[in-house]
Amino acid sequence: MICVRDLRKIYPTRFGENLVLDGINFDLDRGERLGILGRNGAGKSTMVRLISGAERPTSGTIESSMSISWPLAFGGAFQHQLTGIDNIRFISTIYDQDFERNLAFVEEFAELGPYLREPVRTYSSGMRARLAFAISMIIEFDCFLIDEISAVGDARFHDRCNHELFEKRADRAMIIISHDAAYVRDHCNRWGVLHDSKLKLYDDFELAYADFKELIGWKPPPGWLELQVSTA
Repeated sequence: MICVRDLRKIYPTRFGENLVLDGINFDLDRGERLGILGRNGAGKSTMVRLISGAERPTSGTIESSMSISWPLAFGGAFQHQLTGIDNIRFISTIYDQDFERNLAFVEEFAELGPYLREPVRTYSSGMRARLAFAISMIIEFDCFLIDEISAVGDARFHDRCNHELFEKRADRAMIIISHDAAYVRDHCNRWGVLHDSKLKLYDDFELAYADFKELIGWKPPPGWLELQVSTA
């Protein structure tokens, strides 16, 4: 289980303190998939980085009896001066994994070709995300943190990612953040809305999504209602 208690994160700025997260509390059991909705800048990625250990909270605690992945679209876990292959070797050594087997999997899955032999600092953000996802799949974490992986790659790559995560690892815990509400709806069994530094939890997606749209002031574009009726 992951237990988050009174989590708070403040970033200093030239204009004063920026309170991003304030009093975040939730538990996550194995097999639960928590989807987080929030507008840009709400603190979703910050919360995921804190849970992964990539950043430290200003206050509060994160306790876990499960192994937790790095955010799957986050390249901060890499040594950027090393090549993709060297990063695979490094992570394989840390986790006591078979390097040759892992290299073969990443080569086939990430489809980076000769770029695996180039320094990661030369990669595009999409290439780093592909490498991060592929490397995450060679380590059998209990909980996977998924940060906008649906925005990376083409439809075929999405299908492969979904197969690895939601079919082969259906018993794992997950925290998923995405701007794609349908992705969060389809792949989660609990939901949260992060707004004004606070997190509210829901067991019903439609209620969570309705509250989210109200909080951000979403209004349907002209003709939207008629389109929904005509396609129903």
